[in-house]
Amino acid sequence: MATTTKKEALLEGLRNNDRGLTAAQITARFDVRNVRATVSDLRMEGFAIYANQQTDSKGRTKTFYRLGTPARAVVAAGYRAIAEGLV
Repeated sequence: MATTTKKEALLEGLRNNDRGLTAAQITARFDVRNVRATVSDLRMEGFAIYANQQTDSKGRTKTFYRLGTPARAVVAAGYRAIAEGLV
């Protein structure tokens, strides 16, 4: 039986949630203590994870992390970096 890491569980959770997840939800559901670092690790592995801020009617701002599709410009920049030997 294969063991799923917290990072893999978070990635699967983001795949299955179009609205996004807050840091509190990620910590509660996947036991990820440092959400920003884990999201950064996934981004460095090539996953397009976006952080969108929303403000509620009481003026509280929450950040929702969601998995998306990278813009063409981002993909093109990556290919240029590879072609120029920067990666």
